Amino acid sequence: MKRVYVETSVVSYYCARSSRDLIVAAHQQITREWWETRMLCCYQPFVSEIVAAECARGDAAAAAMQRLQAIGNLPRISAATGEGERLARQYVETLGIPEFAFIDALHIALAVLGNMDYLATWNCSHIANGATIARLLEFNRSHGLYECVICTPEELMEGEP
Repeated sequence: MKRVYVETSVVSYYCARSSRDLIVAAHQQITREWWETRMLCCYQPFVSEIVAAECARGDAAAAAMQRLQAIGNLPRISAATGEGERLARQYVETLGIPEFAFIDALHIALAVLGNMDYLATWNCSHIANGATIARLLEFNRSHGLYECVICTPEELMEGEP
């Protein structure tokens, strides 16, 4: 079974009240369908302590009742903290990820170091965009690092994993 790192934006879309924004609402619906029909049966999902910490932020009731509960039984990937942070720093420097989005680079680093087949995210600003993905592939290949596929839950809906 393919391993997928579930980044915080996916958990947030899964648990959030339906948005009035049509695009966000569509992403939420796709996420719910993927989570309920594909994620657990077709993939081996993982989160990290970073995802758990991000899920705990914001409205306390929503965090405890929904986001943290949703990820409660998902296994945590582990990577040496120093190693993950060092790789994330390199990603900030080479992938064009802004310093203020260091956590996004850390999600990528943890997925790579955890040998995840996929990193599922709706963060198309700093993670799932063509420029970042192209630079990531080039960097990881040149440094002999694992090649994790970055994609949205929608891209994991069809076909066999």
